[in-house]
Amino acid sequence: MPVLGSLSHSLWREPMSTRLILADDHLLVREGCRSLLERGGMDVVGEASDGYEAVRLAQRLQPDVAVLDVSMPLLNGLDTARQVRQVSPRTKIILLTIHDEPQYVLEALHVGIRGYVLKRQSAADLTAAIREVLGGALYLSPGVSRAVVEAYLHKSSDPTDPLTARERQVLQLVAEGKGTKEVAALLGISVKTAESHRTRIMQKLEIHQTAGLVRYAIRRGLVQA
Repeated sequence: MPVLGSLSHSLWREPMSTRLILADDHLLVREGCRSLLERGGMDVVGEASDGYEAVRLAQRLQPDVAVLDVSMPLLNGLDTARQVRQVSPRTKIILLTIHDEPQYVLEALHVGIRGYVLKRQSAADLTAAIREVLGGALYLSPGVSRAVVEAYLHKSSDPTDPLTARERQVLQLVAEGKGTKEVAALLGISVKTAESHRTRIMQKLEIHQTAGLVRYAIRRGLVQA
């Protein structure tokens, strides 16, 4: 009987199993999510500890769902989501975050995420969010203000952000303490181009010191304090 039960479970899961990737720079968080999701009959096919790794996994594996932390090294969750949508258009994206401020939620919605889950929610809510987005719905944590949703539904333009996607990447790396040569190497650009991006960022933001750039990046959720 146990053998039959095990076989039955295997036959039930395999054909319809949801394929996911997890991206979070904390191993314990990924392990906890993996355990929870696999108990729910889902298949975690890849894990990433930074945004670039998540994009590569999405391109190679074409998962049904990508669960992304917002604050990740090298490439934050929102810019990771943008790139995942380009390399794997059918992948539904869920952000896992501590941020419930309206600007974060609105920007995430405009990026095209389908689920926004606060880390203070119960573990079961992540499973519920995945099932909702797979069914075609938009999932927002109960902690997200209804006013935010209404603002999204009635606003066609993106939240104001003076920086381009590349400039945000450079800003994040600078805020993480990377030097110009390291930024250039990570992004595959010349040192001169990296310096030009940094100069334009400072001009656009009217910030002229690295410490000010770090504070701005923290406020924008690009890096953690």
